[in-house]
Amino acid sequence: MSYIEILIESAESCGNVTCMGLDPQLGVLPGEGDTRTKLNAYFDELFHRMRLEGVTPAAFKPNIGYYSALDNPRDEDFSGSLALVDLLEMLESFFPGIPVILDSKRGDIARSSLNYAIEAFDKWQSDAVTVSPYMGTDSVSPFGYEDKGVYILNRTSNPGGKIIQNIITKSEDGEEPLYLAVSKTIAAWAAEHKGFGAVVGATNMAELKDIAAFYAKCGQSIPLLIPGVGSQGGSAPEVMEAMRSVGYDVRLARINSSSGLTHPWKKAPIPEDWLEMCLSNLKKLNDETRI
Repeated sequence: MSYIEILIESAESCGNVTCMGLDPQLGVLPGEGDTRTKLNAYFDELFHRMRLEGVTPAAFKPNIGYYSALDNPRDEDFSGSLALVDLLEMLESFFPGIPVILDSKRGDIARSSLNYAIEAFDKWQSDAVTVSPYMGTDSVSPFGYEDKGVYILNRTSNPGGKIIQNIITKSEDGEEPLYLAVSKTIAAWAAEHKGFGAVVGATNMAELKDIAAFYAKCGQSIPLLIPGVGSQGGSAPEVMEAMRSVGYDVRLARINSSSGLTHPWKKAPIPEDWLEMCLSNLKKLNDETRI
């Protein structure tokens, strides 16, 4: 099954296009024990309740940095990476058929990029990965595995993204911001590698709408990964309306929220009703991203 087919099937089976970011901050999560034990117990309890109540997002997105930062390699301690292994196995068990996007934002010269692609797809066995386009074709093309997804940074949600991504460039059509030039490049790459898509933040609605409109008309199925909803200020209903208004197939999109779904209290003390808070926020986002 192609990655495009996986996206459409999971969106239709879940009835939403929510992406649940899994970026744990160990100090604000409930539970005790060492790193691996604590993370495993936390996610196991959360996923059990999600399954019990039939609350399933249409994708999951662990950011690899949140796990590798918990390792201490010089002390031969890989508890963070092992916790990520456990997490991926839990996702396969609790939510079969739901795509997992490994958020690692890789990108390097060709052989190094191939190593990163092997890491994401062969070693971690993820369904998709995030990639930087800055070094061009030979940097991105090694990620073009058959039936895998590749989300290329297009117009990101962070405030500093505009410093580079909104630079005005010249093209055959006149002047345009760099993010639109990148969109055209992504569409060209997607013509050769089905499953190539774009990361477009929910915090820049005008840009998101322009990009979605371009992809809706470019003749390619371009998946969108849309971070920035929740604590960053983006609005899921506005994102859904923007995509629909320009004719973009919302089944290809995944609207991501991370801390708002896994630890919305942000810092200690941890509330007694933490599990209900997580489930409530996830249900709300699922409703807001209903297809």
